[in-house]
Amino acid sequence: MKNLSFVLLSCVLWLASCTTTDTKDVKINNVLFDQAIKFRNANQYDSAFSYFSKAKDFYLQGNDSLGVGKSYGNMAYILLNNNDYLGTQELSLTAITYLDSKKIDHHKNLHFNFYNLGIASEHLANYDGAISFYIKAQKYVKDSQNLYILKNGIANAYRRKNDYNKSLSIYNEILKQNIDTIEYARVLSNLAYTKWLQNSNYRATPDLLNALKIRKNKSDIVGLNASYSHLSDYYANKNPDSSVYFASKMYQIAIGTQNPYSQIQALQKLIKSSTAIQAKAYFLRYQDLVDSVQIANNASKYQFAIIRFEAEKSKAENLLLQKENTDKKYQIVKREIMLIFVIFILVAGAIIAKIWYKKRQQKVALETKNAIRENQLKTSKKVHDVVANGLYRVMTEIDNQDQIDREAIVDRLDDMYQKSRDISYEVEDLIPKKLNFSEHIKSLLNSFITQHTSIIIKGNSTDFWSMISPKTTYEIEHILQELMVNMKKHSKATQVDVSFKSVDNVITISYLDNGIGIQGEPKYQNGLTNTGNRIKHLNGEITFDTQLEKGLRISISFPVA
Repeated sequence: MKNLSFVLLSCVLWLASCTTTDTKDVKINNVLFDQAIKFRNANQYDSAFSYFSKAKDFYLQGNDSLGVGKSYGNMAYILLNNNDYLGTQELSLTAITYLDSKKIDHHKNLHFNFYNLGIASEHLANYDGAISFYIKAQKYVKDSQNLYILKNGIANAYRRKNDYNKSLSIYNEILKQNIDTIEYARVLSNLAYTKWLQNSNYRATPDLLNALKIRKNKSDIVGLNASYSHLSDYYANKNPDSSVYFASKMYQIAIGTQNPYSQIQALQKLIKSSTAIQAKAYFLRYQDLVDSVQIANNASKYQFAIIRFEAEKSKAENLLLQKENTDKKYQIVKREIMLIFVIFILVAGAIIAKIWYKKRQQKVALETKNAIRENQLKTSKKVHDVVANGLYRVMTEIDNQDQIDREAIVDRLDDMYQKSRDISYEVEDLIPKKLNFSEHIKSLLNSFITQHTSIIIKGNSTDFWSMISPKTTYEIEHILQELMVNMKKHSKATQVDVSFKSVDNVITISYLDNGIGIQGEPKYQNGLTNTGNRIKHLNGEITFDTQLEKGLRISISFPVA
């Protein structure tokens, strides 16, 4: 319901202000923009997005800032209709940079972009941001109808952040104005619903049913959807049968308007208030619909990202072609001069190289053979450390976090990508001393905590790590990571203890888990091979205690370096 209301209100605002190309504001006659408008009005959003992008480039060439702002605003609007709220914010903010608040003919586009920013922020649960954007949008509103829509949006945002007093104050302020019947029903329903949220004993039925009656008389489909939602919530604990009735009405409207988001919300209400048998059937429908919507959203985001990428790629290619054409005559002369110079260098170089090659051939061949062998071992080790273990750690965190921080995951993957590039060029990683290595180790170990596995850390203090060199801490970090990855893959442990201590300049790291242990002698394969090599480089030793009744104990010791 929320998604449908926002999108349709956005349509009303935008189509009321610029259903045509608005020749008074546009300085340049742009047929690309005209075609984009036609595609947008026909709901052919992929084609519309592509043409708005081309129109934007055309306006940029003509220094028409209003045209650029309108194009970006329409692109943001399309992303909003396809539930890409971060993309909406990006393009709306870009549009605003091309619009001038001092110019009256820019105001409706400023209003539109700030309003869309408010909608996107509210979908992202940033209610303070939504309120701020709605307030900014009010500065550029000329008619009372759009002003009341914005005020209603502000009140809704306050309600969603549980500031009911501010929300009710705004609803009451709107009701005192001379508003049309549909707007009156919307605000009345919101007011009664908010009063009930504030006080569960409040009798909201009269106002909710009055708003419903008005909306039926006016055939306000969006409004009916909202009324049925409010009534279903209101009766959820008071009268489950009534709650199911109104949720069913909401579901029927959502199907009729082909709005999957309202269908999902209606099914949630039906699942909550129905009998167990009915709830199971509703849940199966709900699950299928959620999966379908997720797939559609991902496909849509990917599609628009490709369009933007191809547009930028085409622009770059055109700029390169222009540069090549401009420099063509210069390049011809330069090429002839360079050709003579290169021939001379090649002849001289060939003579010198032939003499040098004969003398160095045997030595270079031997050095190359040794370097290849050394680099193969080094690269294998780096690939395991940086890529395999890094990816496994990211997969573990994704698998065990309720909410995924997409930006953090992207940063981590980008970091692994950069390190993998370094590996391919055999660039040795600099090993800086981390400012707080104890916190870094804590974060590493805790990343393997799941609902089935707990990690207990002892002795991981700042003072402990202060005596250890950066090179040694680098090796320790990867030793621990390899142990934890092997634990995750093989041990089936529910508890892992890791402790650190230093006695007489000897560092001891103890690992203990209650998993299935190791049968017989440990096999040094994959990660454990690298672990053994690292401990050897630290002049240390590793001991496996496999005689435990259950689990595995590993002790690693080495002198302070």
